Amino acid sequence: MAKSMTQFVCNECGYTSPKWLGRCPDCGKFNTLIEEAVTPAPTGKQRSAFRTGSARPIPLSQVAFEKYERVSSGNSELDVVLGSGIVKGSLVLVGGDPGVGKSTLLTQVAAHLAKEHKVLYLSAEESCSQVKLRCERLGLNSKNLLLLNETNLDNAEEAFYDAEYVIIDSIQAVYTDALNSSAGSVGQVRECASKLMRIAKSRSITFFIIGHVTKEGTLAGPKVLEHIMDAVLYFEGENTENFKILRAVKNRFGSVQEVGVFEMTGEGIVGLSDYSALFLSDTRGTAAGAAVTPSETGNRCMMVEIQTLMSKTAYGLPRRMSLGVDFNRLVVLIAVLEKRCGLPLGTQDIYLNAMGGIKLNEPSADLAVCAALTSAERMIPVDKYTALFGEVGLTGEVRGVNFADKRVNECLKMGFQRVILPAKNMKACEKFKGKIDLVPVSYVGQMIKELFPKK
Repeated sequence: MAKSMTQFVCNECGYTSPKWLGRCPDCGKFNTLIEEAVTPAPTGKQRSAFRTGSARPIPLSQVAFEKYERVSSGNSELDVVLGSGIVKGSLVLVGGDPGVGKSTLLTQVAAHLAKEHKVLYLSAEESCSQVKLRCERLGLNSKNLLLLNETNLDNAEEAFYDAEYVIIDSIQAVYTDALNSSAGSVGQVRECASKLMRIAKSRSITFFIIGHVTKEGTLAGPKVLEHIMDAVLYFEGENTENFKILRAVKNRFGSVQEVGVFEMTGEGIVGLSDYSALFLSDTRGTAAGAAVTPSETGNRCMMVEIQTLMSKTAYGLPRRMSLGVDFNRLVVLIAVLEKRCGLPLGTQDIYLNAMGGIKLNEPSADLAVCAALTSAERMIPVDKYTALFGEVGLTGEVRGVNFADKRVNECLKMGFQRVILPAKNMKACEKFKGKIDLVPVSYVGQMIKELFPKK
């Protein structure tokens, strides 16, 4: 067998070198040379044979429709995110912060699938005894679940052929002999992922791959790792919070608009189907500085409470802190309230938090943030049966948002009696007139007058 050859390629300019260099001689960038396996060029006889047996294009009307077989994972929320179940022969990448529950979730999935299928759990970071200890803690006992502690992907390849489902924990901890670099490097992650893809597609083996994330929250490794996957899922949530959110950012067999809500319990991770009042407090409406907004997360709408605390600053520069809402967005909204509405916030320390550890990334929460800030400044609580949504511009105008009718419908189901919404979304919500009080506003000042009328 011929010895495999490797070379180092600069991912900035494409310069190739037989050995690793800290700085690319061509473009001058540092740490850009990545190890890649070299495939020998085919000889003349092989090249002619390839041309003779090359594939021919066929019309779209003659392509046979293939029905994908789906299998339940044992967790209804995970099935929703994947698009009604697991597709056989697919590659699913699950990423998240350390300790968020990736291994726990996939261990439960592996134990459920092992009741009727052959499942292999490849643990490259933990020993088999550690995995068994986790299964006993979760109350999982499956005789068909196979465990393998191996970091060399070439040595574990033979064990893949006897299984229908394989869990890789994790892709940054395994390596292949085709490259000389250490496990977790860009070249190793890309080569191992490509090898798993070839095995999955040729033998219809389903792979669940756990991936680490960087400090910015993105998946570690090259972007090609996400490109070759059939589904990419992000497991989000603070380590101190019991509630987690599973979000799909790519899914070739379903919608990427779905999210799953989970709760970390002593028996493992449990999917929550009733999550409506999950991010609302029982004491809302009694204390100043709180407002509720319907947040559209994927295809689901959840009522989220935003709380604000203000105190007079003891230093020259006031402090701002935000949890769950973008910090820069908070600073912009404070400036809008100061300039357009005359609120004296320049001498106040402001702390803002979205309840339940959820992250509000959409701009529709701007109006609720402004209401919470105004309530905290005036020390007047917002009515507990009032919800707000809308995007706020720099001129103080309230802009329309998507899925306005769906947000109002969620407020109606949760027992809210009044909704303050953008005037541009009023036409789409006319069908709710008579069922709930709709208050359209065009500027932030109008919202403040509606919530806090002068006596």
